Amino acid sequence: MFLNTFGAVTLASFLACLVTSIGIYTISAHEQWGNRNVIYFMSFAAGVLISVSFIHIIPKSIEMTSQAPIYLLVGFMGLYIINRFVSRFVCRETDCRNISIGVIPMVGIGLHSFIDGVIYSVTFNVSIFTGVLAAIGMVLHEFPEGVVTFLLLEQAGFPRKKAAVMAFLAAALTTPLGTLISFPVINQINQRSLGNLLGLSAGALVYVGATHLLPAVENEKKQHSMISLGAGILIAILIVISKG
Repeated sequence: MFLNTFGAVTLASFLACLVTSIGIYTISAHEQWGNRNVIYFMSFAAGVLISVSFIHIIPKSIEMTSQAPIYLLVGFMGLYIINRFVSRFVCRETDCRNISIGVIPMVGIGLHSFIDGVIYSVTFNVSIFTGVLAAIGMVLHEFPEGVVTFLLLEQAGFPRKKAAVMAFLAAALTTPLGTLISFPVINQINQRSLGNLLGLSAGALVYVGATHLLPAVENEKKQHSMISLGAGILIAILIVISKG
């Protein structure tokens, strides 16, 4: 049973890693097409990340522990304070745009992807069927996470190849890493701790979507960006339905 469960959870987490990697490759390999449609990808990703956080991750974390709102606040304000600290003190004499616009949001998405890996371990240890149901919904949001991580890093000034590698390490590889680290000790991770981690990751995702993605979309004023935002929200609803 251990080998079957471990094999299933490992397969699911690496599938998530693959889907995220496909998103990164797609947006990085087709430069002209990507540049023309970058705002549409960003608005779509904002719709997915913010909506999934509000309609699924946050309610689920509160269901698991009453302390989740505190960790939600810590996740959101923590990234904001780090960003302000870097901008004010570290970047006073040098241009640190690449850190505040690219690296800090990357850390937030990486944290969420790592926790996704932990969730795979938890759900598959309940039963393989439960894990498969959870994986169906979770894998759907991996593609836009990879896309937005790459786009933020590229807009921050990183070369395309370097941005792609960093996005892979942060958004894709962290999911199987979270699974492999958590699986041996999964029985020691109680519901309260997982709920707190979910709240923390939700705060980080809302921060990335609300303070980096949506303002960038508004500044560009592209004609059909609201349509792609609505499509992202619709996909988020489908993700929640598929997990329900």
